[in-house]
Amino acid sequence: MPDAALRDPDSGLLNEAYFRAALPNRVATARRVLRPISIVLARLGRVEHARQVAFGLLDTLRESDTACRLDDGGFALILEDTPENGAVWTVERVRRLLADQGTEAVLWAGVASYPAHALEPPTLLALAERALADAMQWEQSRIEVALPE
Repeated sequence: MPDAALRDPDSGLLNEAYFRAALPNRVATARRVLRPISIVLARLGRVEHARQVAFGLLDTLRESDTACRLDDGGFALILEDTPENGAVWTVERVRRLLADQGTEAVLWAGVASYPAHALEPPTLLALAERALADAMQWEQSRIEVALPE
């Protein structure tokens, strides 16, 4: 498989190296076409559901969106032409799908959007990381949206 170096072996999703390489280009494209883009960083309370989460993500996301598995076991999404409220709804649909499948995992997520929260990819990523950290302060599933710069 030619793209094996770009895939996470546990989930089959694209890996963190791909996410970090793609993010600046996707933000630049969003800037050029004057469209929003959102990134979501998510963690599960139980990591053993990686394959099931991957299927849930792929069932929920559009073809233009990107789902990645991070090196720390978390997940990252790049949601094209999606403002923050659309990103929140997307994560909520994934959470509901997992619950409907009997997965009792807690899902925490942090959302940051261009241009609402930040204009540059490193800042956007830092804000999503901070939002995820805030979400993880709760015992139950929670989605936090970043505060603008």
